[in-house]
Amino acid sequence: MARTLFPRLRGNSRGCLAFEPFFLIPYSMMATYATLYMYELGVTETNIGWITTLGLIVQVLSSFMSGYLTDRMGRKRAILIFDVLSWSVAMLIFAFSQNVWFFVIATFINGLQRVPHVAFYCLIVEDTPKKDRTYVFTLLQIIGVIGGLFAPLGGLLVDYYGLVDGTRIMYVLCSVLMTFQFIGRHLTTKETEMGYRKMKETKELGLKKSLIDYSGAIRDLFASRSLMLIFVVYILFNFQMTLKTTYLSLYLADFLKVDSGLISLVPAVSSIIMLLALWFIMPKIPAEGETRSMMAGFALSMLSNVMLVLWPTSNLAWIGLSTVLAAVGLMISSPYLEAAVQNAIDDEKRAKVFSMLSVVILLLTSPAGIVGGWAYALDPRIPIWIITASFAAAFVFLMIYLNRGRGKAHL
Repeated sequence: MARTLFPRLRGNSRGCLAFEPFFLIPYSMMATYATLYMYELGVTETNIGWITTLGLIVQVLSSFMSGYLTDRMGRKRAILIFDVLSWSVAMLIFAFSQNVWFFVIATFINGLQRVPHVAFYCLIVEDTPKKDRTYVFTLLQIIGVIGGLFAPLGGLLVDYYGLVDGTRIMYVLCSVLMTFQFIGRHLTTKETEMGYRKMKETKELGLKKSLIDYSGAIRDLFASRSLMLIFVVYILFNFQMTLKTTYLSLYLADFLKVDSGLISLVPAVSSIIMLLALWFIMPKIPAEGETRSMMAGFALSMLSNVMLVLWPTSNLAWIGLSTVLAAVGLMISSPYLEAAVQNAIDDEKRAKVFSMLSVVILLLTSPAGIVGGWAYALDPRIPIWIITASFAAAFVFLMIYLNRGRGKAHL
């Protein structure tokens, strides 16, 4: 099916994307209510921040080991084992949580997700030509968008069963459908040539020498100013995503007093707008205009957040307009940013460099949960302002990156 509809998809990218909806659909239903679920079960705003930060700290540790584990175990084996552990098992613990300690345990296990995260990017990228990688990441974004269309089903469950029981059902669905995805992807993909080579090299080197070899990966992160600029943009983008995922739903429900059932319409509206942007806007963006497209996307994202804090209201039309701007901004920036980052990394060093980049990202985003919790307790609008500032900084660095590219072109 994927071969017929998307002829440019070949090899592992086809196998990876074909089963991705079974992850993103239940995840989009659950993610909208994850923070509200904790809040309803008695977890305070500050403790939500601490739990978020704990998850990020565990992700830092698993990121540090992810490159070695991906190379040592192979892409396919690493992604299967750690996906089942960090997602299937963690979702079940979330589903039956009774107090803050259940969330702590589940978040700790879920923090191991960085191992399959790195393995997934290696699996989907390594046998895909550079010219097709933006296409692959665009399709990945589309699948996420389509997943968002199912978010209102979460709202129906919450309306019918209540916030706590409805969210519990969503977590169980996540565990079941995600497990199906992991097995299906494992059966329809193959280990990459680079994966086989790295398995052999890592086995011969041993754990100690392999970890020492990671110092070279850290040097590679700082080897080029252009690479550093695009990596800084990526770090800022991930920072704001951490805050937005954790606090936007809470801001809408707790501060703007939007009905909990209606909050699920936000990702659904986003999905529809992103599909329209994909259809009408992205085909008109030339290859040489990808950096400008990212800048425009970040500008729209800034505006969407400013709307929510300068004129805070529960008016659905106003919130809908903000959602539309955020959706268009994300669609015309995220796929290009993902492709730019992956194209900047040498295939030979991908697992190591990307794992170290993940460590840097997580070290810098780990305080986001605590800062967001404290900031929200002071004023619920502050986390949204921080998100806006992150986009503004990313815009500036992209402008420097674009001007630097122009300077090199004239040499």
